[in-house]
Amino acid sequence: MRILSGIQPTGRFHWGNYFGAIQQYIALQNGKETAFYFIANLHALTTVRNKAVLAQNTLDAATDLLALGLDPEKATLFVQSDVPEVSQLCWILMTTTSMGLLERCHAYKDKKAKGLTSDAGLFVYPVLMAADILLYDSDSVPVGADQVQHIEVARDIAGSFNHSFGEVFVMPKGYIVEDTAKVPGLDGGKMSKSYGNAVEVFEDLKVQKKKIMGIVTDSRPMEEPKDPKGDHLFELYSLFASKEQIAALDATYRKGGFGYGGIKKELVALAENYFAEARAKREELAAKPALVREVLAAGAATARKKGTEVLRRVQEACGLK
Repeated sequence: MRILSGIQPTGRFHWGNYFGAIQQYIALQNGKETAFYFIANLHALTTVRNKAVLAQNTLDAATDLLALGLDPEKATLFVQSDVPEVSQLCWILMTTTSMGLLERCHAYKDKKAKGLTSDAGLFVYPVLMAADILLYDSDSVPVGADQVQHIEVARDIAGSFNHSFGEVFVMPKGYIVEDTAKVPGLDGGKMSKSYGNAVEVFEDLKVQKKKIMGIVTDSRPMEEPKDPKGDHLFELYSLFASKEQIAALDATYRKGGFGYGGIKKELVALAENYFAEARAKREELAAKPALVREVLAAGAATARKKGTEVLRRVQEACGLK
């Protein structure tokens, strides 16, 4: 079985990215399955139009993943554009993909509904996503609950090609991981860079502390008992705390007579301690960018070996070889 997942280098990873996806992806590398993880820089071109920013974001994403525990001895890490076969496969798949299927996809529909300009890249990005999956004979693709459509579209695209040219592609299945929506932002909404309510995993500790101490809370009196369910400060605290600490804070909420400031200070300390080892490892890797690039180059070589095999199978099936 082969697991595959990609992450766009559109900015530095925040708590929502880590607890909602990255943590689970890294855990999967310890199973019996083969794991392929890539930095989706071709997808990022739909939003990032500065070459220096995209290049740096790509390197930062790889460095962050390695620092957070992705092991190149257990999983293959590479940059999407370093495997040109994916672009070739994308074009081939576009020739058998219906316009109606793409018009029904969420990202395109959402932008169109908001009256925003949507370029051809955004319109056909589900085909590139399908190529990402199908090029490596991926069996399982970890996704959040709100991303299941991506897998369904990839299956539809593979099925359409198989119908025309024979059983060429492995049909992928989604592996549902905890949704990032369960990680609230500083204002209580879903944590997102675009909402300006995110806490980055590796940002300056002073900046991180200022953000945490500024978390929006309600104005109920200190002495009033409070239900911790649905309280975003409690939920953020629970990401880092032990079961015993969570139980103690739950009791404190229900009893009342406490201030949110004290909880925020505890969260500052818990978060700093939780990522301390990863932060130290990242500093080491940041000082050796050539080492990170070597990991990416080795990963690309492994990915291309598999990708070349599948692309040749596709080319032979449709008469290009």
